[in-house]
Amino acid sequence: MSTTGPLACPKCAKHYPLDARFCPDCEMPLVYAGRGEQEPATGAHERARKVKPRYTEGELVRVAGGRNQAEAELIQNMLLEEGIPSILRRTRGFDVPDFLAAGPRDVLVPEAGADAAHQLLLDAEMVSGETPDGIPGIGTPLRLFVGVVAGVAVVLLIAWLLYLATG
Repeated sequence: MSTTGPLACPKCAKHYPLDARFCPDCEMPLVYAGRGEQEPATGAHERARKVKPRYTEGELVRVAGGRNQAEAELIQNMLLEEGIPSILRRTRGFDVPDFLAAGPRDVLVPEAGADAAHQLLLDAEMVSGETPDGIPGIGTPLRLFVGVVAGVAVVLLIAWLLYLATG
């Protein structure tokens, strides 16, 4: 029995060489012992694997949106590289089955990381300088309301002109 073998018993933690399959004491199948704590290969690897605790406080807020699952995951990975945790959520108002990657997604981060995330995405030209409110492609609810009222006004004007022309 070796104390530094690559295989170990999950019950008694004794180490064994590669040719052993079962622990003779516990009769448990052996598993790879792993390599213990290692230093990250690069600085980028270390940042990508560690979420900075200062960015984890507060309610979730929307910082960006992706047109589809892949674009939202790209944004999410950019944030993770800087230590900012995030989650994806299907944008409200779009009726697409959940198992499809189609449809827009919101990228949400905790309030403590919102400013850093927004600045990072601005620097990467992934978002505009506007606040990330509203639905992608539509805008804020006020802009939507103004557009609907203007459309109704145009239809009423055309109907009135037609009434005058035929009457």
